[in-house]
Amino acid sequence: MKKTEEKKKKTKVLFDINHPAHVHFFKNSIFQLKEKGFDVYVSSTTKEISEELLNKYNIQYTNIGAYRKGLFFKFVDFIIIGLRFIFFVRKIKPDYILSISSARPFGTLVSKAKFYVFTDTEHATEQIKLFKPFATKIFTPDCFKSDLGMKQVRYNGYHELAYLHPNWFTPNPEVLKEVGLTENDTFFILRFVSWDATHDIGQQGLSIENKRKLIEKLKTYGKIIISSEKKLPIEFEEYSMKICPTKMHNLLYYTTLFIGEGATMASECAVLGTPAIYINSLDAGTLQEQTNLGLIYSFRTDNEVIELVEEMFVNNKLNKEQARKSSKKFILDKVDVTKFIISLVENLR
Repeated sequence: MKKTEEKKKKTKVLFDINHPAHVHFFKNSIFQLKEKGFDVYVSSTTKEISEELLNKYNIQYTNIGAYRKGLFFKFVDFIIIGLRFIFFVRKIKPDYILSISSARPFGTLVSKAKFYVFTDTEHATEQIKLFKPFATKIFTPDCFKSDLGMKQVRYNGYHELAYLHPNWFTPNPEVLKEVGLTENDTFFILRFVSWDATHDIGQQGLSIENKRKLIEKLKTYGKIIISSEKKLPIEFEEYSMKICPTKMHNLLYYTTLFIGEGATMASECAVLGTPAIYINSLDAGTLQEQTNLGLIYSFRTDNEVIELVEEMFVNNKLNKEQARKSSKKFILDKVDVTKFIISLVENLR
């Protein structure tokens, strides 16, 4: 009888995953809350390597669908997946729903669950307008540029500190052997995005011409590894990353220089103390802060990137040791975001 009563008292927490970065952000919270006796559930859409990551981390989840390409199909899938999410929420009856920039806020209409949304992307205006009326609280980094009103709670951290804070991440040099490298080797990671997200419409990063020029320049100095959201052109295929995605952050830690269109990886490098160049017409408060701190180079167009890379090597401006020191110093002033999430949920009981 007592066991039954204890089971009924368990708090149910649902994590909704819509992108690979969300897996990294929530994974430690999922593990820790399970250890603390919470009933933890995960819903996920098929997006790039999201499910591969969940499987690698041995996180049980319920798949609720995939978004197709094209605005019309995205809208149709939004409705279908939204309905599946509603049915899932009705089935498990969570006490709390946690998500990043949720695309499925309507699940709260059939539930008494508190709905907590995390976002660090100011330009995702459509998503913000969608989830804001349904959110109980909206958590943003304190450098977030937009004012989201009374529901907004600012905290002194970045999303990347939920999984790359020293409390949770220790780099493993053994991973380098899998790509034929050592800690003393010079190598570069390039990141190309797909530009399929709704907030990416009309935006730009590296042109195909400058991608070619960049690769030609970098390969004279070291090895190139490309991480891409979509299939690479045949001419770049030889540089495609061939490693388990759960090990990507180890490569980012040891790489000589990161250059890419992805804001998340650029911010991850800032946290890890890896020199990074970010090229994207979109900006964010976190990236502005990291740029001002000298942790990354940020460009809205790719016009000056090739020249900067050449200058880094010619004038010996690629100082990774200094980048490490700067990173460690600024992390001391930030919160461990996983601990923040755990304390938030625990204090809500």
